[in-house]
Amino acid sequence: MASGGSAAAAARAAEEPPPAEPPAEQKPPPPPPAQEEFSFLPLVHDIIKCMDKDSQDVHQVLNELKNKFQEMRKLISSMPGIGVSPEQQQQQLQNLREQVRTKNELLQKYKSLCMFEIPKE
Repeated sequence: MASGGSAAAAARAAEEPPPAEPPAEQKPPPPPPAQEEFSFLPLVHDIIKCMDKDSQDVHQVLNELKNKFQEMRKLISSMPGIGVSPEQQQQQLQNLREQVRTKNELLQKYKSLCMFEIPKE
């Protein structure tokens, strides 16, 4: 009887397709953009220079600044964990610290068993 139950479980497992992609937490983060991409100051400086000169290029530079803000908004909204509340972040941090503490305790326990010493010949 027990083998019949495991055969049915194996058949169900064979019918289920594997997950399409790993969970979001396991995906590697995209490479960080260059530092210059985050700087708005050069564009603001260009806008001020154009306004001082009464140049018609001010509209073009303003559009560049607007586009830069839109790009940064997209980048920020696509950051991993952006939707996690501070309370949830604190809870995750507490859970991870507890895991580290437990693993360190186990590691110390295993080290104290002296099973890892190399026998002298």
